[in-house]
Amino acid sequence: MTFDEEYRIKLQEVEDIVDRYLPPEEGYQKTILSAMNYSVRAGGKRLRPMLMLETYRLFDGRSKAIEPFMAAMEYIHTGSLVHDDLPCMDNDEYRRGKKTTWSVYGEDMGTLAGDALFFYAFETAGKAFDMNVNAANAGKAMTLLAVKSGIYGMAGGQTVDVEMTGKALRKDQLRFIYELKTGALIEASMMIGAVLADASREDIITVEQIAKRIGLAFQIQDDLLDITSTTEELGKPVHSDERNVKTTYVSLFGQEQAGIRAKLLFEEAIELLDSLTGENRFLKDLLVFLITRKK
Repeated sequence: MTFDEEYRIKLQEVEDIVDRYLPPEEGYQKTILSAMNYSVRAGGKRLRPMLMLETYRLFDGRSKAIEPFMAAMEYIHTGSLVHDDLPCMDNDEYRRGKKTTWSVYGEDMGTLAGDALFFYAFETAGKAFDMNVNAANAGKAMTLLAVKSGIYGMAGGQTVDVEMTGKALRKDQLRFIYELKTGALIEASMMIGAVLADASREDIITVEQIAKRIGLAFQIQDDLLDITSTTEELGKPVHSDERNVKTTYVSLFGQEQAGIRAKLLFEEAIELLDSLTGENRFLKDLLVFLITRKK
C-alpha cells in the first residue's frame, strides 16, 4: 500500500472520530452550533489528531479513550483558525477553499464560534474519564491540552504575533512565536498520545523534542508555501504574510536558507524518533509528508 492510499484510510478514520463528537444543531443556540460544525467540517489535514493517534500506537496504546482527546485537539485547532481569519486578525475570507466562518455567519458569530470550540474541546476530552483509561494519565493529558493551548502555548504565541505585526522581528522573537503559536499544539498532540499510552517519562520528553522540531519545520514550510503556492493549491490566500507585513523565516533568511533550516529540523526529528524503542512506519512517513507537502 502506498503512503497516499494509507493516508486516505487514516484520514477517514480521524474524520469519523472528529465528526462523531460534534454537537447536534438544535435549541435556541442552534446558530452557534451550526457555525462550530461548519468550521470543523470545512476539512483539512487533521494533522494534530492523526499525530496523536499514531504516537499512541507507537507506544502500543489500544483504548478508545484516545478518541475524545483527538476530537478535542481538532476543535481547539479549528477554533484558533476561526479567530485567525477574523477581520480584526488576518481578515481572510477563504480557508481550505471555502468561505471562512465569519464571512458566512458574521463577525460576531465567528468570534463566538471560536470561543465555543475552545470550551467544547475540554467538554469533549472529559468524556475519556468515562472510558477505559488510567485516570492519572488522562489528567496529565488534560493538563497538556490546557497548557499547550493557553497563555504558555498557542494563545501566548498568537499574542506576540499580533502585537508584532508590521514590526521588525528578531530571530529569537520569531522562533518564540512559531514554537508557541504552531508548535505547541503539535507538541501537545504527540505528548498526549504518549501519555495516554503510558509511555515512560524519558520517552515523553523525547516525543516533545520531536514535536518541537516538527512544529517549527512545519511553520517554515508554511512560510515557503505562502510565496511559492497558489490560492487554488493552498485553499487560502497566498502572500498573506507580505500583505499583513509579517516577519517570517523567508523574509529574515531568504527562501533557500529557510528551506535548509526546515530540512535540518526534520532530520533531527527523525533521528530522535528512531531512538525510541517502538516503531510506527506510517508515523515516520507522515512526518516526511508534512515537511515536503505542497499545500
